[in-house]
Amino acid sequence: MPSQRLPRRRIIQSVPLLATPLIGRGAAARDAIRVGMIPDAGSTQVSVEQKAPLRDYLAKAIGEPVELIIPTNYNATVEGLGNDSLDFAYLGGLTYIKAHARYGVLPIVQRESDRQFHALFIAHTGTNIKTLKDLKGHAFAFGDINSTSGHLMPYAAMLHAGINPDKDLQFRYTGSHPATAKAVEAGVVDAGAVDESVFHAMVHAGQLDKTKVYVFYTTPPFVDYVWVARKEIDAVARDRVAAAFLALRSPADDKVLAILRGTKFVRANDSEYDPLRSVAKAVKLF
Repeated sequence: MPSQRLPRRRIIQSVPLLATPLIGRGAAARDAIRVGMIPDAGSTQVSVEQKAPLRDYLAKAIGEPVELIIPTNYNATVEGLGNDSLDFAYLGGLTYIKAHARYGVLPIVQRESDRQFHALFIAHTGTNIKTLKDLKGHAFAFGDINSTSGHLMPYAAMLHAGINPDKDLQFRYTGSHPATAKAVEAGVVDAGAVDESVFHAMVHAGQLDKTKVYVFYTTPPFVDYVWVARKEIDAVARDRVAAAFLALRSPADDKVLAILRGTKFVRANDSEYDPLRSVAKAVKLF
């Protein structure tokens, strides 16, 4: 008896799970489940190859070939879900609420830490920045414009502290958290905002010199990253992918967990992103 397979874009009558086949809107059939990841930790071919243990784990767990894709920017990942070029994807909180509103994507799982996530404000040791108010007049780096921890929540935190980034700072977008951290380390900018898990991972791996960079502010907690499926993926397929993440355990899966910068996964639901929607609307980013 043939093994059960995740629904694909073509109908295979011999597979029992395809009572409700996953068929793209005019897209050609393909041989692998396409999984996208926002470039929160860089978007290069090397970064894709470094994530091979994650790709291989998912392929084995769900019983289907998996193609791992890191689009060039956050918005391209969202559009991939909308045009059916991606089946599942890893999104930040802001990109999720945009993708949900625009294309009806469905949340599946998130790291347990994503329910109480933080953005870190870092500064170069050559500055004397100690508070958010001290940022006035300084050169500052955000990550991607659609990043939750690299733009939205830091932007909101500065407004709350009485700093208007559009008037009080000389800021730029680096495109990713590692790029922001390295820009601060090199003194290209005086300060920047980064994802806490990326920052700690870079320090742990020796990719960031802590004698040149320090954390001076941590935001209050917020909900962030989530794994999603495009709306055409049926519940059986979503559950199989969710089960793969929920089954991750240390130490057996440490290589995969390190790539994901997490220790445990839990189910995700849309309503927990309502506070984030309110913040994004308040600062006119949603």
